[in-house]
Amino acid sequence: MRKNLFLVIWVISITLSLPLHAASLMEIYREALEHDAQYGSARAAYIAAQEKLPQGRAGLLPTINVTGTAQNQYIESSVRPDEVFIKNRGIVVAATQPLFRIENFIIYEQSKNQVAQADARFVLAAQDLILRVAQGYFNALIAQSNLEVVQTQRKAIQQQLEQAKRNFEVGVSTIVDTHEAQARYDLTLSQEIAAKNALEISKRTLQGIINRFPDSLVKTNIDKIIADKLDLAHDNMEEWVNIAEQKNFSLKIQQITFDLAEQEISKAKAGHYPTLDLVAQYTDQQGVGGAITGRGLDLTSKSVGLQLHVPIFQGFSVQSRVREALANRDRARMDLENIRRTTGLQVRQQYLNATNGIAQVKALKQALASSKSQLDSTILGQEVGVRTEVDILNAQQQFFSARRDLVQAYYNYLMSRLRLKAEAGELDEEVLQEINALL
Repeated sequence: MRKNLFLVIWVISITLSLPLHAASLMEIYREALEHDAQYGSARAAYIAAQEKLPQGRAGLLPTINVTGTAQNQYIESSVRPDEVFIKNRGIVVAATQPLFRIENFIIYEQSKNQVAQADARFVLAAQDLILRVAQGYFNALIAQSNLEVVQTQRKAIQQQLEQAKRNFEVGVSTIVDTHEAQARYDLTLSQEIAAKNALEISKRTLQGIINRFPDSLVKTNIDKIIADKLDLAHDNMEEWVNIAEQKNFSLKIQQITFDLAEQEISKAKAGHYPTLDLVAQYTDQQGVGGAITGRGLDLTSKSVGLQLHVPIFQGFSVQSRVREALANRDRARMDLENIRRTTGLQVRQQYLNATNGIAQVKALKQALASSKSQLDSTILGQEVGVRTEVDILNAQQQFFSARRDLVQAYYNYLMSRLRLKAEAGELDEEVLQEINALL
């Protein structure tokens, strides 16, 4: 029994000592597909919108109604001393097939556009989920990189502080060097606290999407960032704008809204048109007329015919609805033009962000290499006595800052690349996998 207990304790200790699994961008995204409430709401709205098509089609199909009645009548009269009891029973089956109803045809066509609009909205929600996941993931990685830089800087400054104290004790440096190192060390401690808080906040943001706290995330190796060759699928800004005008889903949604507004005008005008239906009815009744004759009759009737309805005057309501629809159509046209212009502006902005990001990453790669050379030279100079501890601290801080700036610029470039793809209507899971492969 004690051996089994030791075995259990050993297994638990081994399990706790294993490193936590670092989640990749794609793993976080797939969790978000299942747990993000905003995306779940969009999925439910999409499923509900699919029912618009059968509802619109219903106006073109026949309607069948069955009505049944059951009534007992007790009749007393001065002619007959005894009470008469009559059972009234009846069933009516009525069927109507619309033959000419312009409004119903328009409603059916509108239902197709409503479903297409719901499809576009759901794709837009999926793109928004990708952007939110990527932004939250990159923010967490940037915060994690900031924390690692500050921690590395603190360790280096701590070593320099200890060295400065030893040098002061043996008389080879002044108290100024010690105070300088101590001041920088204290400042770095406060920066580390702020960096830890920023990392916690960024991970809590991801928690709101995937409904769990992401303990560990896959971070990008600095050597991979340096080796990565950055580019875009299209080098011309206007080419991206032309693609967005054809594929942007916000633009598609507004275009369908304009089409629906056009159809609404036709539907309002249909109030002037006659309607024609094919009507069939079957009636089977028992005890008819018993209240008058004292004896009910059994009747069965069947009828098939056409029913024509011609509107003559409806208090100018049709004309009012037409004017309302025309105004709504004009509003939808202006909204469409506004979104078209906004989309072009957003595409140009994201293109510039991406291209500038490429240039910035390249510049920071060179800055990192230069700061590394400067740090090595400063350390060598300190060993031969031509550089001080303060010079080394300055060189270290510049090197660590260059690393942090490069990582942040790289993630910002990747985010701009995703946003550019979204504006162009080309952002999907495959694009996210490409970005994940770069991390």
